[in-house]
Amino acid sequence: MSHFKDILKYEKKYRKFTLLNILFNIFYAIFNVLSVLAFIPVLNILFGKEKKVIPKPSYENSTSISDYLKESFYHFISQKIENEGEIKTLLFICFLCLSLFFFKNLFRYLASYFITFLRTGIVKDIRDQLYNKVLELPVSYFTEKKKGDIIARMTADVQEVEVSILTSIETIVREPLTVIIAVSIMFFMSVKLTLFVFILLPVSGFIISSISKKLKANSVKAQQETGTFLSFIEETLSGLRVIKAFNAEHVIGHKFLKSTAKFKTLMTSVFHRQTLASPMSEFLGSATIIAILWYGGSEVISKSSSLKAEEFIGYIVLFYTVLNPIKLITTTYYNFQKGEASAERIMQVLNTENSIKDKPNATAKENFNNIISFEKISFKYKDDYVLQDFSLDIKKGETVALVGQSGSGKSTLANLITRFYDVNKGVISIDGINIKDITKKSLRDLMGIVTQDSILFNDTVENNIKLGTENATETEVLEASEIANANEFIQNLPEKFNTNIGDSGGTLSGGQKQRLSIARAVLKNPPIMILDEATSALDTESEQLVQMALEKMMQNRTSLVIAHRLSTIQKADKIVVLNKGKIVEQGKHEELLAKKGEYFKLVTMQSFG
Repeated sequence: MSHFKDILKYEKKYRKFTLLNILFNIFYAIFNVLSVLAFIPVLNILFGKEKKVIPKPSYENSTSISDYLKESFYHFISQKIENEGEIKTLLFICFLCLSLFFFKNLFRYLASYFITFLRTGIVKDIRDQLYNKVLELPVSYFTEKKKGDIIARMTADVQEVEVSILTSIETIVREPLTVIIAVSIMFFMSVKLTLFVFILLPVSGFIISSISKKLKANSVKAQQETGTFLSFIEETLSGLRVIKAFNAEHVIGHKFLKSTAKFKTLMTSVFHRQTLASPMSEFLGSATIIAILWYGGSEVISKSSSLKAEEFIGYIVLFYTVLNPIKLITTTYYNFQKGEASAERIMQVLNTENSIKDKPNATAKENFNNIISFEKISFKYKDDYVLQDFSLDIKKGETVALVGQSGSGKSTLANLITRFYDVNKGVISIDGINIKDITKKSLRDLMGIVTQDSILFNDTVENNIKLGTENATETEVLEASEIANANEFIQNLPEKFNTNIGDSGGTLSGGQKQRLSIARAVLKNPPIMILDEATSALDTESEQLVQMALEKMMQNRTSLVIAHRLSTIQKADKIVVLNKGKIVEQGKHEELLAKKGEYFKLVTMQSFG
């Protein structure tokens, strides 16, 4: 239950609700037992053969406090029968029982009322922390994980923790209290009979625990499979055009059906074991009652027990009130086994160390003055190095273009300078300061990024442009959109800047989406601009508009351009040609063409990766 403890760490914030829940559950447990005990005098009135007044007990002559209280209550009832008659006394006891049941259920409601704040609060905090962790973790973490699995942990697993663990918190507080109080009364009523009960209960417990051994393991597999088919759904929605174009519906559908069939098998096993808990515990409880009825009944009939007949019946009723809490505790144990699997998956994400974090003494760099330097850097994603002993200087105000075949390491440099990844060897520095010594926030504040895929959000045009610069004025947003050649099409939208562009900007064309991305980068107004194949996915007309926008944006800025088309790079101050992570040529467009080397081949083939 180690992960259950991890979940309960969130309880500290809501401690007052926990204490109130415990307090009202104590009252509930007391009144629950008293509501049963109050029926014993009723049985005595209805079925008792002896009609006599019970003398007032003496505390000094009583063997225990419980005996004194019991005899005092019997004396009070006998006096009432003597003075008011059996019918009125019966009516009094009925009202007493009704009052006890009222307070029992009132305290149960109050306990549930306050525990709700604890449950919903913990779920919110777990979700919030999971989301913040997703934002905090490096890009590398998500390249190794399925998106669907991450979504499953944030949705299905959190929901499972709420249903299986947090819903059971009240049970693990209330029901054990009921059992403890009831068993204590049972001990006072008959030590011998209660010890007999305790011989039977461990046998029941052993049978129940043996059934639940595989529950947690199957729950883990089921939650993992949830992540798998959520990944299928995410991939299907994003790749629906390709699936239909290649008539691959049956192929993708078969994979999904295979995943859901596996999930069905696992969950069937989980539910079968889970649903077995309640009937099994009820059967074992009934068997225990029958055993008590035989053993205790024999004792009462043979007069070898201190219990009277009506007290013995009351004892059985009291034990029966213990059975339901025990059954609930058993079911809760099964739920914990199921919820523990989800809690483990949640904590795996929350406990993941962020490999890219600020040093304790990292400085906040507020401007860029001179030079960006890559000094003998080497980097690999897995086994093979993508870059090896790579060195390059980019002076302030320069536009440097990186060209080369796919896999030559161009986009990797953009990932490294922004610290989406950290180099394995060497140093990347800005103005002579190692970027690892600069806070990530201030480092990324110095940079604007326009990628090949226009990353837009289901929001308005204005909010997409203002991402990261929320305090920008309407005038600044308008100016940025004009520089990006975006204002013309924005003005034709139904609500102009307030138009919602749908999921991933689905209502816009590729060129329009890219110009919004450029407007966003322009509004940020960073000194360093990184263009990662920003025009590669566009048609010729859109490319011309975007290219004009890029040229306006790059004026008076330091730019690192990862190029896909000749038009993007021929005006660069320096063109760097990469091959398998190493620089094979560098210079201006005309100089490199004159060499008729690697760059000349790329231009001839129009292949820049």
